[in-house]
Amino acid sequence: MDRSLNEIEAMSRRAARGAGFDWGMAEDAGKAARWLASHGLPGPALLADLLMLNDGIPPADLAPVSLEDTWRAPSGRLCPLLAGAALSDQSAKGKVKMCDVSFPLLLLPFAAAAADHLRRPMALTWQGVRVGTDGARVQTSGASDLVTTAHAKNVVYAPAEALNDATTPSVRGEVSADAWALLSKLAHRTYAPATEASRLLGAGAGLSDND
Repeated sequence: MDRSLNEIEAMSRRAARGAGFDWGMAEDAGKAARWLASHGLPGPALLADLLMLNDGIPPADLAPVSLEDTWRAPSGRLCPLLAGAALSDQSAKGKVKMCDVSFPLLLLPFAAAAADHLRRPMALTWQGVRVGTDGARVQTSGASDLVTTAHAKNVVYAPAEALNDATTPSVRGEVSADAWALLSKLAHRTYAPATEASRLLGAGAGLSDND
């Protein structure tokens, strides 16, 4: 499915809110999905899978316990959105190690923001995968299935060398029908249930008969 980046961001933001994130983190989730989609990466699909995986788990159990040494989550499964938000505050660090990260590619938009702020390329590595960014462009190496893996035992964020043959962003993104359906399902939770009064207001003449 071909979607505008605005559509992708809006749906992803509402889905993240429906999955229990506050609006601030939901905004970050929407922007992350949009950024990845603009580079031809399956950000919306990874976000949908992440939100379903973490559904019902308090965010505090998925966030880094400490920003010293290796980052870990109390649940044993680090959320890349919560870790990414922390990374934004720690972007000046030369190197960050994270353990047991879900869908690590979702960290990339936060690394891109750091790269743009620091004015130098940054990279994420895990399981033989290397994904570098200078804030606008992306360069990936490694097996495609590992780039989009659901779990990485160890992820390292560190400065990178100059990028070669990197991708530049486009103005639209591809989203699978299944991913869009999952995002829509979560987004639906944010809609207020209809009341009798709202149904009448939205039904034109309501119960009156003007004939």
